[in-house]
Amino acid sequence: MQIDESLIRNVVAQVLAEVGQAPAATSGFTGRRGIFDCAHEAVHAAREAFERLSERTIADRKQVIDIIRQIAMDQKVELGTMEMNETQIGRLSHKIEKLETLGKMTPGVEFLESKVYSGDHGLAIIEHAPFGVIGCITPVTHSLPTITGNAINMIAGGNTLVVNPHPGGKLVAAEGVRRYNEAIFRALGIDNLICVIAEPTLETADIIFHHRDVAMICVTGGPAVARAALNSGKKAVVAGPGNPPVVVDETADLDRAARCIIQGGAYDNNLLCIAEKEVFVVNSVFDDLMKAMERAGAVRLNSAEIDRLTRVAISEVEVNGKKKMVAAKDFIGKDAAVLAKAAGKNINSQVELIFGETDEHNPFVPVEQMMPFIPFVRCHDVNEAIEKAKFYEHGFRHTAIIHSNNVRNMTRMGRAMDTTLFVKNGPCMASLGLGGEGYISFSIATPTGEGVTTPLTFTRERRCSLIDDLCILGHPSKS
Repeated sequence: MQIDESLIRNVVAQVLAEVGQAPAATSGFTGRRGIFDCAHEAVHAAREAFERLSERTIADRKQVIDIIRQIAMDQKVELGTMEMNETQIGRLSHKIEKLETLGKMTPGVEFLESKVYSGDHGLAIIEHAPFGVIGCITPVTHSLPTITGNAINMIAGGNTLVVNPHPGGKLVAAEGVRRYNEAIFRALGIDNLICVIAEPTLETADIIFHHRDVAMICVTGGPAVARAALNSGKKAVVAGPGNPPVVVDETADLDRAARCIIQGGAYDNNLLCIAEKEVFVVNSVFDDLMKAMERAGAVRLNSAEIDRLTRVAISEVEVNGKKKMVAAKDFIGKDAAVLAKAAGKNINSQVELIFGETDEHNPFVPVEQMMPFIPFVRCHDVNEAIEKAKFYEHGFRHTAIIHSNNVRNMTRMGRAMDTTLFVKNGPCMASLGLGGEGYISFSIATPTGEGVTTPLTFTRERRCSLIDDLCILGHPSKS
């Protein structure tokens, strides 16, 4: 057998690929538009794209993310419908709205402000540099929206990304990424700034987590994938679980509280990690709040109906040898009418939220249910309500909400909960700038502390110092 240089090179490349160290193909990956079956190839393509992006200006980065924004907004109906048809969870109108909102409000290059220190000994500038290729895990609850927000944030910071989407949302993820890359390539001549695994598995996720060319991990998902990211040996930004409680005290505007609870708790059928999951109400206003909920359009279940719903919508599973209550997959993100039917009640299909009174031991209280049924629990006073809210938030330090006109009650709850997001007198999404102040991202890093992610989350500080010159104020330093 004749052995030539080409054969040797191919064998070496194959061996290195098997250990995650294959060199990028010299011909590049232009034309793939970010769609890959092989995780190794996806990482190498993203690395090539990063090197090309590094040669371009911040103005070019802005052009890239403006393209992503425009597609998300212009094609929101088609892409939102595609996601709804594929995942079969949530509400179509909210799928569409999420893409538009992320296109409009996700932070961009304007967040990359440099810090300057000048004085007798010269000048120091602190700038924000990219990490490189960022490996991403995205959830089925917000497949393309999470990719869209992450892409804007990460590319604004000068990075590229490789996405291992949830298998339940892989088709819309791939199509959205293809459209983004196609338009970017036409405008700037760079392909694969966003790469996606077409057939995502646990194995492809593991390759991304441990690949030498992946500099950073960003995970939006459940506890298992969060632990895997934290154990990857790389810097990880982890958007973990939440079980946001609501407290309503005796000073609250009850009609406003009811409208806000419905708006937040029903949004995309309660799939948001920040959404209202359980409500603790001071006894003196409990019955009045329940009436206010009905006036605002929610439908109340009685105790027997709640029992029937609980039996089918909450499941018991075994995790690490321990039994645990979780939301039943068949009911996650389904319409309120579907849940009501399972409870034995027929309601109008336009109803967005059902609710009812439970005690604190009903599984809907401790479980992050992600479905539009909210349990309401009576409490003796606001102190008990805050105490229960803290207990059933499970220490995730994710999101908490209070409806009150008592500033001290707000302050007491804010200190007790210590959550990343704390909302007063509004729906949950107001904390992301939707009806409140601020900006939006669908990666809210609670376990790792970054909070609502921005381009700065995905950069590292670099300091450049010039000694004894370019400070033009005052007298020069004495040698």
